[in-house]
Amino acid sequence: MDTHDVLTVSEVARRSGFAASALRYYEDQGLIHARRSSGGQRRYERGVLRRLAFIRAAGNIGLTLGEIRAELDTLPRSRTPTKADWQRISRHWRTRLDDRISALERLRDGLDSCIGCGCLSLQRCAISNPGDVAAGSGEAPGAAYLPAGLRRVQPGERGPGRSGR
Repeated sequence: MDTHDVLTVSEVARRSGFAASALRYYEDQGLIHARRSSGGQRRYERGVLRRLAFIRAAGNIGLTLGEIRAELDTLPRSRTPTKADWQRISRHWRTRLDDRISALERLRDGLDSCIGCGCLSLQRCAISNPGDVAAGSGEAPGAAYLPAGLRRVQPGERGPGRSGR
């Protein structure tokens, strides 16, 4: 393999925008692969940049790491994935993207009157919370009435039914 086809951790981090710690984590999770140099340093094939771009794009539309892993596992390990490979695994994203676009449009169209928090601080809210049912409903904390395509539990946040302990 040509030395131009092999990248160091710092080169991959710079080119991909991911921190070196994220690269190690993705390697531990089996999403990317690195070889070791004779001195034990990680070396990545140039094709890892495509995998990392896929990981970023998939995460941006809401795929979990498990879903991303399942998609990446369908790609060939013996060669750099082609455009056709990427098109095949991203076809089903269309529905997910359409759902997210729809949710964003609903949020945009109601943003001047309501952001889905259920706070009752506005006289008129596009997303109703009569009788402050959100207070004891067990719904997710925060903006619980956001369109479903935009509501994800973030790291460190408690989701519905979770005590946080």
